[in-house]
Amino acid sequence: MTAIRLDGKVVSAAVAERLRERVATLPFAPKLVFVRVGEDPASAYYVRSKERMAKRVGVVSETHVLPDTASQAEVEAVVRGLNDDDEVDGILVQLPLPEGLDPQPVLDLIDPDKDVDGLHPVNVGRLWTGRPALAPATPRGLLALLDHYGVEIEGRHVVIVGRSNLVGRPAAALFQHRNATVTMAHSRTRDLAAVTRQGDIVVAAAGRARVITADMVAPGAAVLDVGMTREADGIAGDVDPAVGEVAGYLTPMPGGTGLMTVAMVIDTTVEAAVRRRARR
Repeated sequence: MTAIRLDGKVVSAAVAERLRERVATLPFAPKLVFVRVGEDPASAYYVRSKERMAKRVGVVSETHVLPDTASQAEVEAVVRGLNDDDEVDGILVQLPLPEGLDPQPVLDLIDPDKDVDGLHPVNVGRLWTGRPALAPATPRGLLALLDHYGVEIEGRHVVIVGRSNLVGRPAAALFQHRNATVTMAHSRTRDLAAVTRQGDIVVAAAGRARVITADMVAPGAAVLDVGMTREADGIAGDVDPAVGEVAGYLTPMPGGTGLMTVAMVIDTTVEAAVRRRARR
């Protein structure tokens, strides 16, 4: 058996077309501002990817680049200014910040209604209590992939490996809202393979290369690989490629969940803009 490819390129293109059509009907252009500190190549790449998607669908984007010598106060001052700018609909502080800067106070400072990363405690609380919330893009992208390929979520057992605030925890909330049964596994889980084999859907978000192997997956399961580890000979996901011979569905690496993250950041920006401007 060879797994059906959950192609992020195909689904992100469909999201982009939907967004382009929606933005064209709005009486304004949503505006997204990135805050990037330092010249980390990966951070610069991710921001450029999101800028390209924004332009593609008609969302205005700007990037504030601060030197890696910027102080905590300087970074927070930029966020305050964006909070006060009524023309800004979304704010995204690209992580990680350089050593010496504390990201949590910066993230907590973002206006929750402009928090397109969905990391402000207000949005986290809204998400877990089932209220309208701006949710992190990567978990939203996982559900969009499954929906596009007709993979049933309701009533299924979802095993999430990893409990980060950016992926694991919000993914658990989103899957529960779709009436899935969710198990969260992590580095302290005993007999991880026995747990993951119970999953109809397995989300690998542990940040460890090839941690999910073929013997850890039930035949026919849908496996979503969120991990990305840079190695000497390239990039590895959290899922060993051999899983494709057992799983029913599998995201490629690259070309899977990362592309969906970019698409859903822009999707969240449009949603934030519509909600926020409706309250003016």
